[in-house]
Amino acid sequence: MEQQKAATRDGYGKALLELGKRNPNVVALDADLSDSTRSEYFSKQFPERFFSMGIAEQNMIGAAAGLAFSGKIPYASTFAIFSERAYEFVRNVVSRNKLNVKIAGSHAGIFTGEDGKSAQAIEDIAAYRALPNMVVLQPCDAVECEKMVFALADYKGPSYMRMHRNPVPAIHGQDYKFEIGKGEILKSGKDAVIFATGSLVHESLKAADILEKENVKVYVVNIHTIKPLDKNLVIELAKKTNCVVTAEDHNVIGGLGSAVAEVLGENYPCKMKMIGMQDRYGESGKPDELYKKYGLDAESIAEEAMKFVSKR
Repeated sequence: MEQQKAATRDGYGKALLELGKRNPNVVALDADLSDSTRSEYFSKQFPERFFSMGIAEQNMIGAAAGLAFSGKIPYASTFAIFSERAYEFVRNVVSRNKLNVKIAGSHAGIFTGEDGKSAQAIEDIAAYRALPNMVVLQPCDAVECEKMVFALADYKGPSYMRMHRNPVPAIHGQDYKFEIGKGEILKSGKDAVIFATGSLVHESLKAADILEKENVKVYVVNIHTIKPLDKNLVIELAKKTNCVVTAEDHNVIGGLGSAVAEVLGENYPCKMKMIGMQDRYGESGKPDELYKKYGLDAESIAEEAMKFVSKR
């Protein structure tokens, strides 16, 4: 039975609150957006461990670095696009020194909708993936986001977690076992494989159902960890299908598609199709309408996959 819809940011807030109860070393910081990122759940319960930094993302990252250096486990959240204001601080202070700072960027991708292109981060995966020592994650539902928050508390090192504003159905139950760096096969097939991340996991599953009616069976793989990428799984399924599709709500340059292409280019060159933002910004609109316009909806993914399989 499909669970109630929830945004991944809701999973973040819920898990951060629970983590605060379990571990007194967990602290939270936010750049004046705690109601939107849901870190306010933590702030109300643990005001002495919550730091509202105002619209000062560089200060937030610097303070988080100091807290990490002091033995605390800081979770620093803001909108994905605004986290990039502090990119040089993330690079030179956090990433370069391998500090245990957990950055959470909400409202990512054109799924952000009506806020428009100025608020729709479509380059954040590329930016953070380029930093040495940085783990880059993106959950596909609120349950997976909760599991990520807990897993990151045990992981020692810098990370960036990408979250969405709008609710999606739950794919996972509470018994789901999440592991950093391990892709998750959600649907098996033989004709092609779709490696998807975030909200595009949902669209890819729906696309697989559309394709199945045309007697085309595809793998759908949830790539919740873009870095480190599950290279073995990527290579294994590429060899099985020789037809690889990637799907992401992000620029096709530097995102999941690029990460998969890098692996296959060195290990198993094969046919590839990258579905995502084609090096252009989005616009203001309803998320489902934007997905349709920019080719990120299930029907568009199915159509592109069908063309691709037919050419093969």
